[in-house]
Amino acid sequence: MDGDEGSMIDEIYANGGGEDGDKRSRRAMMSGDQLDVEAYAALYSGRTKIMRLLLIGDKINNATAQLEALRMAYDEIKKGENTQLLRDVVQKIDGRLGPNYGMDTAWCDAVDRRAQQKKEKLENELNSYRTNLIKESIRMGYNDFGDFYYAHGQLGEAFKCYVRTRDYCTTPKHVVHMCMSAILVSIEMGQFPHVTSYVGKAEQTPDGLDPITIAKLRCAAGLANLEAKKYKLAARKFLETGPELVNHYVDVIAPQDVATYGGLCALATFDRAELKSKVIDNSNFRNFLELVPEVRELINDFYSSHYASCLEYLGNLKANLLLDIHLYDHVETLYDQIRHKALIQYTHPFVSVDLNMMANAFKTTVAGLEKELEALITDNQIQARIDSHNKILYARHADQRNATFQRVLETGREFDRDVRSMLLRSNLIKHEYNLRALRKL
Repeated sequence: MDGDEGSMIDEIYANGGGEDGDKRSRRAMMSGDQLDVEAYAALYSGRTKIMRLLLIGDKINNATAQLEALRMAYDEIKKGENTQLLRDVVQKIDGRLGPNYGMDTAWCDAVDRRAQQKKEKLENELNSYRTNLIKESIRMGYNDFGDFYYAHGQLGEAFKCYVRTRDYCTTPKHVVHMCMSAILVSIEMGQFPHVTSYVGKAEQTPDGLDPITIAKLRCAAGLANLEAKKYKLAARKFLETGPELVNHYVDVIAPQDVATYGGLCALATFDRAELKSKVIDNSNFRNFLELVPEVRELINDFYSSHYASCLEYLGNLKANLLLDIHLYDHVETLYDQIRHKALIQYTHPFVSVDLNMMANAFKTTVAGLEKELEALITDNQIQARIDSHNKILYARHADQRNATFQRVLETGREFDRDVRSMLLRSNLIKHEYNLRALRKL
């Protein structure tokens, strides 16, 4: 790494050192400015912190921020025991951070040697517990093995060990602990059907749940629904997350993420009434929104029909949201749904709309707006037609008077038909038509 680039990174750390950590964490991600990698990473702990930094290293366009993310990931990996992750990050750094951030073979060998010794010890202990048939000890033995594999990045083996503790759980707390461990590993592996399954199992054990665990389960369920693109269900789960969560689940998700994921999913799928009652008037969720003022403001702007301001907030947030490990695959879809809802909501009250004024409100060109409206009309989401020459949108509101008149006429025809049928039947019975026909036979 050349001296200028290295000094730039050092300057970032120096400038950030005197600022209050909590305040920096609150504005770390949600800013139109370049992502503050150090403050963003401070929101998380454990493996998710490393994986988020590696994702930033892969996706961010700024070379200085990229090197900062990779350096922080390297330092964080050295605090643990995952030698494979170190090899991965060293490959990504590719010598750009100097000899101090190269391949540390001695460290890897020492960690692998200790790991082998610890594994042998855990195997001996578990075999002893199995021989003595002590259920609690066997459960703890498998749990220790799961922790061991998780620390060393062997997530599949860790999942198997955590799940095996199920047969040796003797209390509801044990069952919930097993579920939470399985959920953690499943999220890291990206196996979200497992997440849904074990969230359900944990919720079926209410005696083992406390408010913090319930909040964690809501977040896990929200992530699973987000990954499955069930955005409305995801929004509901994040909105149900209690304030007890605080920083108790930062090895998976930060409180700021609850506000962001829940707010965007709600904007994309909720109608105005739901947005008001379940988001804006939700006192619990408001606590999360206070951590991310930009998301709070864009929700309020959307509800108040201040679309230009709302879309401006969304535009400022987009670059950083594309660096989020759970959200980056969904940003485009959510943004499209939010914009379509805004267009529909804007046109709904009017008989006619001047496309020039509407384009100005949405910060777009008239030609671009026409294409968007054409797609929504074709998809039957807006009942209207476009006068391309005069640039006016005309709504096709149903003629309620005519519709009522037609319904009355149809009801009259049905009544007349029914009365005629009844009269015919009564006359047939009166003249014993069926009896006479039988006598002739």
